[in-house]
Amino acid sequence: MTETFDLAVIGSGPGGYRAAVLGALRGLDVAIIEGGDWGGCCLNRGCVPKKDWYHTARLVAAQRHFSGRGIQGSLHASMDRAWVHQEAVVDTVRRSYLDYMKHLKIAAIEGTARFIDAGTLEIAGRHADPRRISARHTIIATGATPFIPAPFETVEGKVLTSDMLFDTPPPDGKRVAVIGSGVVATEFAFIFSMLGKDVIWLSRSVALRRIPFSPQAMGALRTAFEEHGIDHRTGVHFESVDTSGDGVVLNLGGGEQVEADWICLGTGRIPNTEGLDPGAAGVRLDEEGFVKRNAYLQTDADNIYAIGDVAGPWMTANHALSDATIAVDNIITGNTRTQDPLQVPVVVYSAVEMARLGMDEDMAEDRELEPAVGFAAFETSPCALGQDDTAGFVRLVADMDTGALLGGEVIGGDAGELIHLLSLAPDRDTALNWIAKGVFNHPARAEEILNATETLAIKWGLGDTVFGKF
Repeated sequence: MTETFDLAVIGSGPGGYRAAVLGALRGLDVAIIEGGDWGGCCLNRGCVPKKDWYHTARLVAAQRHFSGRGIQGSLHASMDRAWVHQEAVVDTVRRSYLDYMKHLKIAAIEGTARFIDAGTLEIAGRHADPRRISARHTIIATGATPFIPAPFETVEGKVLTSDMLFDTPPPDGKRVAVIGSGVVATEFAFIFSMLGKDVIWLSRSVALRRIPFSPQAMGALRTAFEEHGIDHRTGVHFESVDTSGDGVVLNLGGGEQVEADWICLGTGRIPNTEGLDPGAAGVRLDEEGFVKRNAYLQTDADNIYAIGDVAGPWMTANHALSDATIAVDNIITGNTRTQDPLQVPVVVYSAVEMARLGMDEDMAEDRELEPAVGFAAFETSPCALGQDDTAGFVRLVADMDTGALLGGEVIGGDAGELIHLLSLAPDRDTALNWIAKGVFNHPARAEEILNATETLAIKWGLGDTVFGKF
């Protein structure tokens, strides 16, 4: 007999897991289907293990200031030992995920799902015969897979994607080439260097070119890389890759060669719909392979929604999590919420931590708005001074006519934690007023968000809007 659920979620990454949990908490009978490792890429090969390594990297980097603080000695990290540590963390989180889903009575089904029609899924189990389930609503959360550009091909122990890096312990060898200019390459160039590798960072384009960080933010990143002796070579043409010897030889054209013990590709990801057969459910893909959806995250099939990497180019766990919340809300309330991907935080964990959301000045002007900027640097923050970590700043962009918060960025220590303060207000129009009336701990880095808000209000004549009329 075919089982029937209120909601079927395909994929157990951050978006899929949150959709299943939130659906169950709100009273839906939920099934979640996973064809690989529970937790998806983020838990097993992405955010969680990478953040574990990043914490180690920051500890090593902080030793520059040890002597001034009266701390003697030096730190040396082992990538092999760091790999074992993240594996233990991932295993703990995975078991917690599964226990919580069991507690919520979510049906966790192992296997690969494909659509029979808009209301029916067939699941090919790894250890059982195929089964079918019926679902009143389905959320597609199948994520993405690494993009491997020519002339690269994966070779075990020599040419690795970031996914492969976390599947098995890292290869032997100290000299590592990091390829790419996106978030993953920008993070790994720093992390690998702090974990004891000699990093060669090569890419065709400049770092983070698709993320609208301000020139000031990119300048802070370059300065931080220079302080750690990490060089990024851009404009590189990759002609061929030779893996026949003990290591890897990159041929860059004109007779130039770069040798490394192994390569890590941070060259982006592509949406994963392999075996899903979305067409059988009336779900269409766009020309880049993403699942097409409307502002409510709904596909061409009214009862099917798509979230996260499989449906949008942002490719962050934060977007997947936000999408999941909106999709479940819309399933329950009948499409009452839309998604604005710009308002979801983007965070880069590298030589300097970087976080942003919303519009920059160029975007604001393109929408015929008048941008006003508020700024506060960490160089005078009592908290940052006490941590010997004064690089960075808070930078806010508001509409000069209305005082609405259009966007902002936090560059420096704990940026990934602080950026949430810009997303919690009920709406953009009252966000600055919400910050200005907040009560902040002292001394704390968060105070610089308050300082930037107050500076913006006075500088641009927005006192009544930000502070309220007296």
